[in-house]
Amino acid sequence: MTTKGKIITWVAATVAVALAVFIYFKFYFVFGEGVKAGELNQIMYKGWVWKTYEGRLIQTGFNSANSGGTIQSNEFNFSVVDKQVADSLMRCSGKMVELHYKEYNGRLPWRGMQKHIVDGIISVSKSNMDSTVPYITPAQ
Repeated sequence: MTTKGKIITWVAATVAVALAVFIYFKFYFVFGEGVKAGELNQIMYKGWVWKTYEGRLIQTGFNSANSGGTIQSNEFNFSVVDKQVADSLMRCSGKMVELHYKEYNGRLPWRGMQKHIVDGIISVSKSNMDSTVPYITPAQ
């Protein structure tokens, strides 16, 4: 093998290893994991090519003192890979749930539309939020 052939081989091998490392850290390395708690707003099965389970958790709390201590709500959008976890969540809409999740640096279409992947349910309880809407009759 000539010197030029060895250089091309080494450059190609280096590029291949660098690409493999990039793909691993972008799509498969677990950047963080934790627990989120809130009221499960929705969970659905959707997608054009790869159907995935997508959900939304509503987290309520208080804003900082700078804004007068007003109540705020944050949405936690997530995907679910495990069908059993998704089926369990389908029966929990409107309930308070604690979900274990993993956060990745990038999304894969067959894994879901979000970077946060829920892989377990820690607890489920009835919602303690009063979500009754007053009914007002129209004026006649």
